[in-house]
This record gives sequence, C-alpha cells and structure tokens, in this order.
Amino acid sequence: MNIKSILTQTALAFILISAGLVSHLANATDIKQPSLLVLGDSLSAGYGFDAQKSWVELLQQRINKEQLGYRVVNGSVSGNTTADGLNRLPALIKQHQPAIIIIALGANDGLRGYPIKTMQKNLVAIIKKSKASGATTLITQMEIPPNYGRRYTEQFKNSYSKIATQENVNTLPFFLYDLVNNPQLMLDDGIHPNAKAQATILETLWPSIREVL
Repeated sequence: MNIKSILTQTALAFILISAGLVSHLANATDIKQPSLLVLGDSLSAGYGFDAQKSWVELLQQRINKEQLGYRVVNGSVSGNTTADGLNRLPALIKQHQPAIIIIALGANDGLRGYPIKTMQKNLVAIIKKSKASGATTLITQMEIPPNYGRRYTEQFKNSYSKIATQENVNTLPFFLYDLVNNPQLMLDDGIHPNAKAQATILETLWPSIREVL
C-alpha cells in the first residue's frame, strides 16, 4: 500500500469518525432539550381534523421559530376528564420529564355534569403531582355552555381561578372566547374548534406561555 492510499484512508476514517461525533452530539442535544407537556382533551388533541394542525403543534412551530429550545409533547386525549388526566399523568412525567406542564382539562367533566368538587379535587391533585415533579405548572381556564344552569356554570368557571390562587400557579385564558360565536371557526357540533381556529387559539395562549419559556 502506497503513502497516498494510506493518507486517503486515514482522511476518510477521520471524516466518518467526525460525522459520528456530530451525530452523537446532535442526539444528545435532542435528549437534553427540555419538554413542555400539554395535558388536555379533544380541545387540544385536534379533534375532527389532522392533529398536526392543532394549536399544540403550532406551539411547537412557534417555539422553533423563536429558537426557544423546547420540545412540545401533546399528551391530550379526546374524551378525557380530569380523572383520566390524573391517571395518565405519572406515566407521562416518567417518560418525558417535562420542565413545563400545561393543564387543559375539565371541559368533559362539565359537559357530563360531573360534581364540581370532584373536578376540583382532581385538578388540585394534577397540579400537586406536576409541581412535585419539578415542572412549572399552568392551568387553562375552561367554561361550559350556559344551558347547564347558572349555578353550575358559574361554579365551574370560578373553579379555575380559585384553584390557581390556592395552588399558586398561573392561569391561561379560556381560548374559545373569540370562537364560539363564529361558526366558521367551529365544527358543526358547536363545541369543538376546527382547523382554521387553531392559529387564533395559539395567539390567545401564547403571551402567557411565552412568559415561562
């Protein structure tokens, strides 16, 4: 083997090793990137349209655009109640070790007429588990239609600010305020926002989320 061949093979080996190191470092960076977990229901899961167009996915795009270095995990499941979220949370925390947890639950409790105290108890438990994991925790305000009766709807609405104050966590605004009276932004059921509404939802939530990133 001549000197030229030896030098060529040495250079090639160096390039391959360097590429491997770069790849390893990139993977290490991905692993170390802090995660933001959204624990929600159909309002966050992208119900009725491509889930890749949900406000949670748009949140990841915004974070990437601003180079904020967070990996968004959508832990939302359509139909989930606060009890479901509470049951699923430990596994999600173990798997993703989130630095931030956004709680967006309770709508299904209200729509099913579940006892307010039960919902409150579950939300408090979710917050305590989230904070115990070391995650910055936020809770999203939820509301239900007025046809459930004034007393029930007011107790439901007031639960979120009451719990947030009690547990010392920040709240995110109810993100359907500007949507429910606009049929172009809602599915035919009048409950779920459609794909067109997702950008508006993100704009409503973004200022409060940005504060903790």
